[in-house]
Amino acid sequence: MAVQLDDAADQTAPRTGKGGAPPARRPGRGTPATGTTARRTAATPARRTPYLLLLPALLATAVFLGWPMVRNLLLSFQNLNMKELIQHLTDWRGTGNYQEVLGSEQFWRVTSRTVVFTAVNVVLIMVLGVLIGLLLARLGTTMRLVLSAALVLAWAMPVIAATTVFQWLFDARYGVVNWVLDRLGRHSMAHYDWVGSQLSTFFVITVLIVWQSLPFVALNLYAATTTIPKELYEAARMDGAGTWKVFTSVTFPFLKPFFLATTFLEVIWVFKAFPQIFAINQGGPDRLTETLPIYAFTEGVGNLHFGMGAAISLLTIAVLLAMTAYYLRLTFKQEQQEENGL
Repeated sequence: MAVQLDDAADQTAPRTGKGGAPPARRPGRGTPATGTTARRTAATPARRTPYLLLLPALLATAVFLGWPMVRNLLLSFQNLNMKELIQHLTDWRGTGNYQEVLGSEQFWRVTSRTVVFTAVNVVLIMVLGVLIGLLLARLGTTMRLVLSAALVLAWAMPVIAATTVFQWLFDARYGVVNWVLDRLGRHSMAHYDWVGSQLSTFFVITVLIVWQSLPFVALNLYAATTTIPKELYEAARMDGAGTWKVFTSVTFPFLKPFFLATTFLEVIWVFKAFPQIFAINQGGPDRLTETLPIYAFTEGVGNLHFGMGAAISLLTIAVLLAMTAYYLRLTFKQEQQEENGL
């Protein structure tokens, strides 16, 4: 009987923990979450917030970039000319367009021409842009504002408007350039046709593209130089370093990420340049100044081989992706070197 009373007391009496307080209960089904579980629950919306903020941009990219890319990819596997376009026919060629493009000597000539054209322009842009940026860092306040305003105005001019101005400047009959050269004694240049040969046409296009690209490099370089501690320059000059030595030992190492990023952006911008080349002479004379974007447009829209033009455009993107991969490899390698140096 006593044993039964003790068992009943144990079942009815509340269990107490340390100090007489009821023991803590583990959260389970029907128990409100506390402690770590509550913190995890509160942190879940915070982790989702960045993705929700990125969602509109990702949707816009998928609609305005992703879908056209998919359509272009499908088009590159089709034989789509004017006949198929009018009759709404779908003639699949498989990889026939790619085989024809890659087996064409014209494609490889245009590709090599585009690479050389891009390299020449990027070297000129970077060298002249760095020189102007360093000049901005040395000028006084008034002259710096004047030069910066001129650079911004050149940068803000629309591409087609700038191209039209250069067409007027290099016009064979009424161009200012020919008039100045004639006044300087070069009478043979009085009516020189700047778009009549391959080299002279590329010269005009190069001057135009370099002139449009210099402000970006110069202004960004000047802004980057303001982040370099002045003590480094003072220490280098105290050691007897000249201007070139100061640049190679202080400015260039400190701004190496800037040079890599800017060079990469200029490569992309020059490589895909279309309006300047097309507006100057439409890839002429005799298609000798065609680059890959002009070549894709000429084959696709000009010759009404839309499938061929789509294939060329995708191959152009593949070349740019290869350049991007090489740039990212250099960037990661530099970061690893910096981490190992630290």
